[in-house]
Amino acid sequence: MATTNDLKNGLVLNLDGDLWTVVEFQHVKPGKGGAFVRTTLKNVLSGKVVDRTFNAGTKVETATVDKRTMQYLYLDGEDYVFMDLETYEQITVPGGTVGEASNFLLPEAEVIVATHEGAPLYIELPTSVILEITYTEPGLQGDRSTGGTKPATVETGATVNVPLFISTGEKIKVDTRDSRYLGRA
Repeated sequence: MATTNDLKNGLVLNLDGDLWTVVEFQHVKPGKGGAFVRTTLKNVLSGKVVDRTFNAGTKVETATVDKRTMQYLYLDGEDYVFMDLETYEQITVPGGTVGEASNFLLPEAEVIVATHEGAPLYIELPTSVILEITYTEPGLQGDRSTGGTKPATVETGATVNVPLFISTGEKIKVDTRDSRYLGRA
């Protein structure tokens, strides 16, 4: 248990049976009345963001979230299998938990897997990954980097918009947060 005075960004709270991450918080002391804490919370599982206000000093239940660096091994049906790099223990993460991160997940990639009481909550990818383009339309003579973009399919099956001069077989750097092309690798 902690109080609202102990809140900090990234802290995970257990409110009404759900896990919420503190995205932002602000202690407010109005001229009249008691102090309070205004927070922005993000649901760990669904990603839903809500604003919530607590009276100052209110007790809130914190949740222990264990974040470990793990290596992605293989896809087992709908589930993804990861291995802890310290203990070599394998963990199975449901496809729904991995979600959009599967677009940039290559075998042997190192990611952070967050668990709560042994249950996987989410995975964190590195901010950028290097992927090979498996198919894209051929570029035309005179295509420049300031021109438009075209869709390209990368080795994981995801589609990324790339400049017109990029061709099949090239390796590119992609931002995992918004699927944006960052440059050649």
